[in-house]
Amino acid sequence: MNVVTTIVDSPVGPLFLAADERGLRAIEFRDNRHPVRRGDDWRAGDSLLLRRARAQLDEYFAGRRRSFDLPLSPQGTAFQLSVWNALAAIPYGQTLSYAGLAARVGRPSAMRAVGAANGRNPLPIVLPCHRVIGADGSLTGFGGGLPTKQFLLKLEGALPAEFDLFPQAAATLF
Repeated sequence: MNVVTTIVDSPVGPLFLAADERGLRAIEFRDNRHPVRRGDDWRAGDSLLLRRARAQLDEYFAGRRRSFDLPLSPQGTAFQLSVWNALAAIPYGQTLSYAGLAARVGRPSAMRAVGAANGRNPLPIVLPCHRVIGADGSLTGFGGGLPTKQFLLKLEGALPAEFDLFPQAAATLF
């Protein structure tokens, strides 16, 4: 299956986008902890779907989009797909704990497995893994880094404007 890729600019740095014939397959931050496995059929290029994804991401970062309307083609296990599907149901501007996400997928005692699946989400932002936080409200692991998670949650109004996880470094990150 041919996969077309491109890199787009965003307020959180460059984003690598990949799409196949079925849908958007990957969004990766510059220093992604768990990059999607690439095959020989992955080629830099452009497509209508990549242009739509870029436009919708631009709208999201401009505060004009709260949900995405794109065909998706994430590759993962049945369990991972169930977790990623549950991420899509977390409303814009709201957060959910890992325990809450585990309960939503019918595996309330599988918080670590849910956390691992969340961490391997190949479509961050569109499948909003940044909305999953610690039970105590803390910002925990995120493939794009905690400053990016903070930025996205502030953009959505899920964190108070004065919240700053990194008060000294925030001015130099973006």
